Amino acid sequence: MEQEIFLINEIEMCREEMSRAARRNSLTSKEVLQMSIRLDELMNEYENLKQKEQQPA
Repeated sequence: MEQEIFLINEIEMCREEMSRAARRNSLTSKEVLQMSIRLDELMNEYENLKQKEQQPA
């Protein structure tokens, strides 16, 4: 559960940071692209965690 909360917080912070960067730069800037990749990684990690939790023990 702690890992889930940590990931949710990281995802939200990354989203906010990416939105700020997109307002400062273009959506295709290197900075925004890197943040988008990081956000994808965090979301995949969260999804994998949720799938593991749903598997029967």
